[in-house]
Amino acid sequence: MKVLLLFFAALHGCIAMKVAVTGTTGQLGRRAIQLLSSRGIKTQCLLRHPLDASVAPSVDKDATSAQVASYLAALPGVSMVEGDATDAGSCKALLEGTDAVLALHGPVRPPPLQSLFRLLPESDLKHSRSVNYVAVQNLIDAAKESNSVKRIVRVTGKGEEPTQFFTVLINMLGNMAKAWNHEGEQLLRTSGVDYTIVRPGVMGREDIRTGRVLALADNGQDLPVTAVTHSQIAGLCVDCLEYPNVAKSTLTAMNVEPGKGEDSYAPLLAKVKADTRVFPSSLLSEHKKAARNGAAIFVAFMAVFVSGAVAFVKSVMGLAIGLITRS
Repeated sequence: MKVLLLFFAALHGCIAMKVAVTGTTGQLGRRAIQLLSSRGIKTQCLLRHPLDASVAPSVDKDATSAQVASYLAALPGVSMVEGDATDAGSCKALLEGTDAVLALHGPVRPPPLQSLFRLLPESDLKHSRSVNYVAVQNLIDAAKESNSVKRIVRVTGKGEEPTQFFTVLINMLGNMAKAWNHEGEQLLRTSGVDYTIVRPGVMGREDIRTGRVLALADNGQDLPVTAVTHSQIAGLCVDCLEYPNVAKSTLTAMNVEPGKGEDSYAPLLAKVKADTRVFPSSLLSEHKKAARNGAAIFVAFMAVFVSGAVAFVKSVMGLAIGLITRS
């Protein structure tokens, strides 16, 4: 009964709030905005380009960003603010008059060789440092200045183990995305602003098993990595706004075997406690070292592979020439 009373009290407050969203046309952002609108929650969304009235509104799988933006802008209670999260002024305008922020933005996947050989400067606005770190600081500063924003919900990912294979791979090919995500998390933890950090599993598929599969671990605890849907994580981010006890928490969100989890996040969120563990203040140097070592191994492997392939081709060509000569 106490949990139900807490839920309905929080829900009433949630409906009365106004939420800012970054990553508007991304897979997470579009789903979160649709959910907020359906719940009657006013939403202010950051959009990098002006709305294009000439496109057909759509959120279909193959819809362009312009089409998605047009669709979302027409939803009840949704308004757009033109700007970029890497720009401090844009964040200030976005957060004006809002009560909470869903920071759902992320870097665009770069060309692999550009990242592998570090051809993009960290100061570039497309670099993971700008998106996962600078933009987070911009939101924190805007939240403090607003005097109205009470929570920042930020989606990041697992990345506390710099030498873990997939962490190294993503850092190598994603302009150190994992590294800068962790640094951005630490900005939130030391900001004095109430935060909820969500570390989801592997997002991408929407056809995975549903039902009693949802699992959460608070305090940044680990769970086995599984596939999760964008819809699940978008729903989790919105649901977090309804629970005051989820402030200052780091949540790992995965799926488990059907029947071993929950069919909604409500009972899981009701049990969440604020972070108590001490997170590493910075892992940037460890991440960079692991990525450099990984890149060196990759380049060495490719050199051996190419050398072997060239030797094989030469051998085959020599054999063919010999057969032709004898004939």
